[in-house]
Amino acid sequence: MKIAIFTDTFAPEVNGVAKTLKRFTEYLDEQGIEYRVFAPKSSNEGLYSSNVHRFASLPFFLYQECRLALPKMSNVREELQQFQPDIIHVATPFNMGLCGLHYAKKLNIPIVGSYHTDFDKYLTYYDMQFLSKVLWKYMHWFHRPLKKIFVPSTDTKEQLQKHGFTNLSIWSRGVDVSTYHSNYNEQRVREKYQIKEKHLLLYVGRISPEKDVNLLPDISERLLQKGIGNVHWLIVGDGPLKSELEDAAPTNMTFAGYITGEDLAEIYAAADLFVFPSATETFGNVVLESMACGTPVIGVNAGGVRTIINDGVTGILCEEKDNEAFAEAIIRMLSDRVERETMRLEVKKYAKTQAWDTIFDGLLDEYEQVLQESGYRVLA
Repeated sequence: MKIAIFTDTFAPEVNGVAKTLKRFTEYLDEQGIEYRVFAPKSSNEGLYSSNVHRFASLPFFLYQECRLALPKMSNVREELQQFQPDIIHVATPFNMGLCGLHYAKKLNIPIVGSYHTDFDKYLTYYDMQFLSKVLWKYMHWFHRPLKKIFVPSTDTKEQLQKHGFTNLSIWSRGVDVSTYHSNYNEQRVREKYQIKEKHLLLYVGRISPEKDVNLLPDISERLLQKGIGNVHWLIVGDGPLKSELEDAAPTNMTFAGYITGEDLAEIYAAADLFVFPSATETFGNVVLESMACGTPVIGVNAGGVRTIINDGVTGILCEEKDNEAFAEAIIRMLSDRVERETMRLEVKKYAKTQAWDTIFDGLLDEYEQVLQESGYRVLA
């Protein structure tokens, strides 16, 4: 099988879509499966691959890490004709996705796509709800030709079904347990960030309005009002709200910037709890990473996060923007060491069942099914 992937975000850009697609191409390399990625030029330099074709781009105003590429169509067509893919996968609904859609129709190549980001929810955070109807009309038009639409969670599938989408199939997310595990030195993290408080609370993710990360200072204040002062917050990530949040943050809140790989895993493992107030996730990769490192999660009972967290077993679910509920959940977990340790065992056990290879094997099976159903290819 030869696979062509069209995406408006790819490594080394920092977001769940880019990281997932990069991990997928690594899996394809391991399996000896040929592929080509058509993506925007990265805002970060230093990543080159003969399998990745990049084009000039501009940042997308709603999501800076997702870029609007300016593909040279003749180059794309020439590469596709030389490569002769069996299937095209469009991962984003913007310029590169449109390019993939165009050539799938033009060259009669079966096409599938994936739905990673709930942009409709983002509109609320940027006071652009008036665009909602136009957005859904466009999304319907874009996804209509796709043989399958892969979504990361049952919650996302149900939401799209309510909007009239069909041909939906779940393509979940995995975690690399060889990197994300609990066998790290907690003291090293505490020394690096000069953390002297008893408990460490962690947030990892984009620092932007749609993540509701701006709620954390208020949650911290509520803990103090309830007599819980021996905690330190570590905020990992970057984004448009970082400066504003730093100005509003209490003295026990440290901003570590963007961190990845084993350095990030070490931070997850050192934390007592992972606090994640975002209600706009279609999945929540960071939640699964935290679990793999043995750290229970306090998250929102919404979006993809609620499909990962087993309430009371691997974490606690709170209602969206309910800062009081978040504070109470933190107090409950910090005051009950036995429950916290029990959850540590449960989250690690769950994460081990979410292997990337199994998930990608399933995706390739879905590809094969599309090829058979389309009559494009008859398999022995």
